[in-house]
Amino acid sequence: MKYFFLSEGWTFERVWEFGGLWDEMSWRRKPHIKRLNIGMVERGQVLWLHEVEDNILMVEVMPTPDVTKPGPFGKVILSRLLTGEQVVECLGKADGVVKINEPSQK
Repeated sequence: MKYFFLSEGWTFERVWEFGGLWDEMSWRRKPHIKRLNIGMVERGQVLWLHEVEDNILMVEVMPTPDVTKPGPFGKVILSRLLTGEQVVECLGKADGVVKINEPSQK
C-alpha cells in the first residue's frame, strides 16, 4: 500500500497508474482509495490519511464544491505517495494526531 494525507474538505478526482490514467473498463473496477480513521494536525488543520493500492502512481486532488475558501489552488497532483514508514514519521512530527471510531470513505 501507499498513502497520502488530504485536508478536510478536499477529495480525489483522477488517478494514474503505470499505463496512464486509471481506466475502469480495463481494470474492471475503481482504484482502491480509502480514507482511514487517523489523521494529523498541522497548523490547526486536520489532514486525513488515505491508503491507495500499489498500482497507483499519482492522484489528482481538489476542494469539494462545499468548501467556502478553497485557497489559491484549484487542483493538485500528488505524485509522491508515502510508504508506511514515512507515514509513521509524519505522524510522529505532527502537531497532533486525530483518530475516529469509524473509518470514512469517499
